[in-house]
Amino acid sequence: QVQLVESGGGLVEAGGSLRLSCVASGSIFSFYTISWYRQAPGKQRELVTLITGDGNIIYADSVKGRFTISRDNAKAQNTVYLQMNSLKPEDTAVYYCNAKRFSLQYWGQGTQVTVSS
Repeated sequence: QVQLVESGGGLVEAGGSLRLSCVASGSIFSFYTISWYRQAPGKQRELVTLITGDGNIIYADSVKGRFTISRDNAKAQNTVYLQMNSLKPEDTAVYYCNAKRFSLQYWGQGTQVTVSS
C-alpha cells in the first residue's frame, strides 16, 4: 500500500514558477514509477512526466524544456518533485501524483495549479 500527498500548487502569473511535491509513504517507494498527471476542466487526464525507479524520465512534448521531475528515495524522504518554470495559462489544471508498480497503482488527491495570463 502506498499513500501519496501532493502539495505546492497555487496561483501564479504566466512566466512564473511553481514546485510541486509528492510525498509517499507505506511501501518501498524506490521500486515504483512515479508520474505526474494533470486534468484541466472538461479535458481528459493527461500524463505530464514520469520517472522510473532507476531514473529514466519521460516528458510530454507540451512541457519539455519547462518542467523537471526529480525524486529523492532517501530514507524518510520518499519525495518526488515537479519543478515547473515558464508556466503558461494552458498549464492550468489539477495535478495528480501517481505511483505504479506492475498491477499496483495509487493516486494522490491532487493539487490545483492556476496560471493567470
